[in-house]
Amino acid sequence: MELSERRKWYLGFAIVILALVGFMISIHASHFWIIIFLVSLAVVAAYDLIQTKHTLLRNFPILGHIRYIFEFFRPEIQQYFIADDKSEKPFDRDTRTVIYRRSKGINDTTAFGTDKDVYAVGYEWIAHSLTPKDPLDVENRVFIGGPDCKHPYSASRLNISAMSYGALSKNALIAANKGAALGKFYQNTGEGGLTPYHDNGGDVVFQIGTGYFCVRNKDTGEFDEQKFKERVQPNFIKMIEIKLSQGAKPAHGGVLPAAKITAEIAEIRGCNFGKDVLSPPSHSAFEGPKGLCFFIQKLRELSDGKPIGFKLCIGRHDEFISICKAMVKYKIYPDFITVDGSEGGTGAAPMEYADSVGAPLNEALHFVNNILIGFGLRDKIKLIASGKVATGFDMVQKIALGADICNSARAMMMALGCIQSRQCNNNTCPVGVATQNPKLYKNLDIEDKKVRINNFHDATLHSFREIIGAMGFKYPSEITPDLIFRRTSIGCVKSYEEIYPTILKDSLLSEETVPEAYKDAWEKAVVEN
Repeated sequence: MELSERRKWYLGFAIVILALVGFMISIHASHFWIIIFLVSLAVVAAYDLIQTKHTLLRNFPILGHIRYIFEFFRPEIQQYFIADDKSEKPFDRDTRTVIYRRSKGINDTTAFGTDKDVYAVGYEWIAHSLTPKDPLDVENRVFIGGPDCKHPYSASRLNISAMSYGALSKNALIAANKGAALGKFYQNTGEGGLTPYHDNGGDVVFQIGTGYFCVRNKDTGEFDEQKFKERVQPNFIKMIEIKLSQGAKPAHGGVLPAAKITAEIAEIRGCNFGKDVLSPPSHSAFEGPKGLCFFIQKLRELSDGKPIGFKLCIGRHDEFISICKAMVKYKIYPDFITVDGSEGGTGAAPMEYADSVGAPLNEALHFVNNILIGFGLRDKIKLIASGKVATGFDMVQKIALGADICNSARAMMMALGCIQSRQCNNNTCPVGVATQNPKLYKNLDIEDKKVRINNFHDATLHSFREIIGAMGFKYPSEITPDLIFRRTSIGCVKSYEEIYPTILKDSLLSEETVPEAYKDAWEKAVVEN
């Protein structure tokens, strides 16, 4: 029996017992109902004794169910009665409250000062200016597209990160796209590919994963150039992103079971109805750094010059350096790189991958930014940060570490109504955001949620611009790492520049000038396998 089914059984059992007890009390426990109650308990006890799956119930019939009942309610008890405003993970109550308030367009300010311990290790702050700038004068968009790009795109500093149809419900996707249209920001399709629900007025980034959904040969599962060319023609598709890996489960392939493939999903993804669909760990359309460069060039040609980039979670340093060596050698550059932190993730992932595989976003951004600087590529490529971005300060922090713009997934889900129930992988999302159950998602009101997601975007972007203005800048690119500070130990404060030092421009172009920290990875990096 699956976990969700057991939870329902335990809840039902608890409700029946409580109902019986309450009814007995209400009628002063007549002999008839006492007998019914005792017989019910006897039946449960007999079942407990003969079943073999739960030793606890065999040893403690009836009483053992109390443990399962409390276990069922544990997340709710923890969230509503025990956890304080700072302790919940992955997003604490304070952060969720800010997201909800901004999405609803209500007061998001706090009173009586911060409740953070500003002397605790890990506390961070920015250096403000005595000559602040007007937030409305702060630049809030970025052009993405190099010299080989015919259709550069003006992107918002904050956008919706990759979430597929399948991970999210169609109502959630429609609301997100309509919200993106209101706020003039983009929505990333996720590797599930383009769906009719992405065509509601919002800008779209079309992500291509290892399964090539929507642009695959139905029989072989390989990349189909003609399908890609046809799919990316619409004007609302602004950029194309090649997914190499993702933060939640880098280097991990997947299987979409046949039982979960509806006729609609099969049609949209271009796969066979009634058969398992493999999403392999790596791409079959190209191999190695050289192959990636020429695949970027091919997609740029097939899309008539739309911005092309790739997304990855940083793992082995030599592999990313290999990609940069290939860019320099063949003079083929992506228009953008999306760096996904290991703390990201909206759907299902093995615990070990979510907890222990891949680099967190701050370290990954610092590394990628440094490598691009070292190869003289930083001015050619825009960097997109993706991973637990929810506030204006989060955005400032990522841009100080090298990002140009930020993508947000879970915060956008919360703007749609997500309550962090963490049931995304069970198809039981109680608010209809991360489920394909029509009984759950049909009540997600698209017209209401599109406004909320736009409100959240606009309010968070305004907060970001206020902080940039408070630092005395009009252009976010002027932020330098020495203007953000972290308490690293009791009595010790370091700037981001000290924690994440920047290397010299072009220092990775010659073996003689490679910094010691990167020498080993640089020597291991090869352009062709």
